Amino acid sequence: MKKYLTRMGDGSRVEMTKEELLRDFELGSKDAAGRGKIPELTSEDYDKLLEIFTSPFRIVAVEPGNEIVMTDDAGQMRLNTDQMNSGISIMIDPTVSNMVHERCFCCDTVTLGHVDYSFKPIKPIVSTYQVMYETMSQNLIAPVFFGAMPNLGTYYYPDGPCGNPSDLFQAGKLDEARKAQEDAMEFAIKDGTFIAEKLDEIGCDGFNLDTVGAAGDADVLASLRTVEYIKKNTKLSVEVGMAGEFILGMHGGLEYKGTRLAGLYPHQQVKLFEEAGCDIFGPVVNTNSGKSMPWNIARAVTFIKACSEAANIPIHPNVGMGVGGVPVCEVPPIDCVTRASKAIAEIAKADGL
Repeated sequence: MKKYLTRMGDGSRVEMTKEELLRDFELGSKDAAGRGKIPELTSEDYDKLLEIFTSPFRIVAVEPGNEIVMTDDAGQMRLNTDQMNSGISIMIDPTVSNMVHERCFCCDTVTLGHVDYSFKPIKPIVSTYQVMYETMSQNLIAPVFFGAMPNLGTYYYPDGPCGNPSDLFQAGKLDEARKAQEDAMEFAIKDGTFIAEKLDEIGCDGFNLDTVGAAGDADVLASLRTVEYIKKNTKLSVEVGMAGEFILGMHGGLEYKGTRLAGLYPHQQVKLFEEAGCDIFGPVVNTNSGKSMPWNIARAVTFIKACSEAANIPIHPNVGMGVGGVPVCEVPPIDCVTRASKAIAEIAKADGL
């Protein structure tokens, strides 16, 4: 019986028969459908996944006409920094790095961002990034986004002015822990909107709020309110990329326009960010390192297909290390990345990646 090379969620190679592939497609889709209360994939979807996974080629691609655009999360840093993972630390500045991405790698958009990539450390040096952005935009044709995370964790003790919710929860101080998150949220909104105004002054193309929800529902509410402000008070376009597939209820009691944030999945998240004025939404589906890639990719496609059907704005799912059906390893293997990308483009009908 013929077997096909594929991988586990940690990147290790395995072999599976067609029957095993189909079994894992169905199990992965059922898992997503059960958690998100969304439809499972159809028999046609499973046939398409089987075609993708049984391809004898290491790299697969979409059919002509199914190409989609790509935005990125600090792509230029992969060349000119070494963050102890996939960075290669070539001694070039961000402008040259983005010129390489535009002219050599054929990227549709490029990004500028601080190495910490968070609101708080950027605010005091935003004038430096205004100068860098202006120089960059004069040397590039592709749209240039500025990227940063709300990252509420930077506002907690010992690094910030607010109490640390983890410590407070462990001490049984639930009200104080929730208040600390609410206070941090206000600091993040103040910093994020200040940065956006400064970027707007020099003609920035767009603001990428990245890793939204990493600190839970307060992190998400801070982002929603920041997006609202940006769209009402600047000319910036806004992209939002999530941190996880569902919103963690670290606070548990926060709502946006009557909708409780904790526990929302991508097809529900996108509706709130649409209402806030977001232009591009980046849903996330987490990879389970103990399951096969057929299981993980079918699961990701199920969530993203439901998100795409619910959305009235373009969606650019996050497809990288540990998300979007890609293994949890430092340098994602190209065979999995291209299969996940093709499935998300042609089955989930995403607008970009």
